[in-house]
Amino acid sequence: MWPDILMILLFTAGFLYWQSSQKVKEIALAATMRHCHELELQMLDGYIAWHAIALKKDRRGKVHIRRYYVFEFSSTGAERYNGKITMLGRRVEAIQLEPYRI
Repeated sequence: MWPDILMILLFTAGFLYWQSSQKVKEIALAATMRHCHELELQMLDGYIAWHAIALKKDRRGKVHIRRYYVFEFSSTGAERYNGKITMLGRRVEAIQLEPYRI
């Protein structure tokens, strides 16, 4: 009986983590697309890929999951450049772009 309960708890925790991760990824994708649009850049493939994960405290000392996603963009349509977006919880912490041609 206890192994069954433990298995259900593990599956539930895994599902809740996955669901939360998908929401954060949606927020990150929207922020990335908006940032590229503001800089008149073309976000390639309309996709961000998970790169890394860590734990970090915010300014108030609360621990959040920090997620890093990578994406590709172009300024002229001919070259591909890499970018990275960092999320702290559900908040955009930073968006970094490789130097690119204007």
